[in-house]
Amino acid sequence: MALRLLRGKDGRLTAYAPVTGGVARWTEDRPGGAEWSGPWLIEVSGRLAGLTIVQSPEGYAHLVGLRHRPGGGAGEPAHVDIVHATQFQSGRPLTAWHSLGTPHPRDARKAERTGPPAAAVDSSGALRVFVRNAGGGVSARRQDPKGTWERWTDWKGAHVLGGMSAAATADGRLELLAPAGKGAALRWYQPTPGAAPKRGEDVPADARPDSASMVESSPGTLTHYWRDARSGEVMAWRPDAPAPAPLGGATGTGPVAAVRAMVDGHDCTVLAHQDPAAGGLAVAAHPCEDEAAGVWWTPSGEQGAHTPALALDAQGRVVLAALALDGKLLVARQKTDERGLALRAWTRVGSG
Repeated sequence: MALRLLRGKDGRLTAYAPVTGGVARWTEDRPGGAEWSGPWLIEVSGRLAGLTIVQSPEGYAHLVGLRHRPGGGAGEPAHVDIVHATQFQSGRPLTAWHSLGTPHPRDARKAERTGPPAAAVDSSGALRVFVRNAGGGVSARRQDPKGTWERWTDWKGAHVLGGMSAAATADGRLELLAPAGKGAALRWYQPTPGAAPKRGEDVPADARPDSASMVESSPGTLTHYWRDARSGEVMAWRPDAPAPAPLGGATGTGPVAAVRAMVDGHDCTVLAHQDPAAGGLAVAAHPCEDEAAGVWWTPSGEQGAHTPALALDAQGRVVLAALALDGKLLVARQKTDERGLALRAWTRVGSG
């Protein structure tokens, strides 16, 4: 489960990380400043086996997790459900956790096979939560803009491996990518803002589970990133591309963090992933205007750093966050007085 880094409406960054007992949260004391407060524990009853955090256009942070709690007796299945909480302002408390159940409310054994959630907010302000169901397809549940939750719906599909990726464009068109078996990833999208989601053609992606991510690389276009199951390379694909493009990084592991940013006046997607060969993290800038272009991965320099997250701060600088081996939050900001994607030295925030 990856670290997440979000910028609130007040310009302050907040980092969220799953920990024993819930979710740890750190928040900048002022927009773009060096001082942070935290960690503050957002408690969860049970164990979070999966967590995603998505931000609405209003700046609300929606936390959605897959919760496991012990069964009532020997041999009984665990109690598994999807839980949701909302943070409306940076640094403020969250709402209480609300259970969304699972697509299998009457079958605890099937509920145990529910996959970790993905989520996105569309142009209407509706939050959609997606999971792999027990049949290997995709199920979704929608919260309307007034806060009312609809029932779980079956989006069909098959052989989904887990680790789905969801996002929305700036105009609110939702997209979902679900890595599946047989060398393909399943894709759903909204053709226009507010339209009913439809199934697109399968993407030629032999993706490792839990490695997919996406970012809006140009107005109205989402670029998908994942790690190839065989080579380990990072791959990039968008709907107008003839085929996925390899970006190297074969020694890396886990998901790829991504954020769109300007680097030397060029529109780029900044990427980061865990790279054991480099001893920590590696970062790269992928040109948005030429997504078939290769990238150069650069070690981050902090030994043992893992679970990277990326965001832009209030001054438009790229911020790379990660967790240290001792659980502390690590933060490195983009240098503004050097060419290329240069980051300042890591700083440690609080205790883990």
